[in-house]
Amino acid sequence: MRRYSFEDLKRIMEELRKKCPWDRDQTHESLKKYLIEEAYEVLDAIDSKDDERLKEELGDLLLQPVFHAQIAKERGAFTIDDVIDTLVKKLIDRHPHVFGNADPQEVLKNWEKKKMEKRESVLDGIPKHLPALMRSQKLQDRASQVGFDFTHISQVFEKIN
Repeated sequence: MRRYSFEDLKRIMEELRKKCPWDRDQTHESLKKYLIEEAYEVLDAIDSKDDERLKEELGDLLLQPVFHAQIAKERGAFTIDDVIDTLVKKLIDRHPHVFGNADPQEVLKNWEKKKMEKRESVLDGIPKHLPALMRSQKLQDRASQVGFDFTHISQVFEKIN
């Protein structure tokens, strides 16, 4: 039985975009709902502790970046290889304790500082499309990092004043 490779996946996605009317009609915007849906299906598969189901759902999720990258390639914006290159560079950059000789504790301190330097606001970078409860938790976590963490309502008014 033949085992397919990532190169096969890229070639098949390219062919689907040329020959399948449904795939050809898709845009980044039309695929957004599938990206979220597939991520939730992966979570369900993890909870089920069913490795075969997880393998299938991870494949469905993997299709999403491949599909989006193919659309971007057709526009001349970037390819899946560019996505992989960017990811690998980010992983290496974020792990100097593994790919360099940095102290792991120092890396953690610098990581938090580096994240804050990239933001104009402590709330920047929290995705707007997160489910409401998840987004509110992330907002609260960020706010607590700068002193907005209260156990009683009177403390809120004190802080505001």
